[in-house]
Amino acid sequence: TNAKRVTKKVLPDYFQDIVDGKKNFELRLNDFDISEGDMLVLEEYTSADPATRESTGRSLEKGVKGVHAFKVQDLWWSEEDIKRHGLQIISFD
Repeated sequence: TNAKRVTKKVLPDYFQDIVDGKKNFELRLNDFDISEGDMLVLEEYTSADPATRESTGRSLEKGVKGVHAFKVQDLWWSEEDIKRHGLQIISFD
């Protein structure tokens, strides 16, 4: 298999929701390669600001079940509606 490990930083609130089983998805900029079957390594960091963020030392690994990439201009809604309302990702059992 050609599965790979992809490491990403995550903020404490999101990290804890994943640990607690409340969050089973990630919304990320599509600027890296990841595929079904890969291992996503999430490392908890204190801040999104590169100047002040520090690792908490906590990390976890999640198997990637699927990846759904899209571009804003290819969506059904207008950019105006997206800017006004935002988008939501809905996870389900």
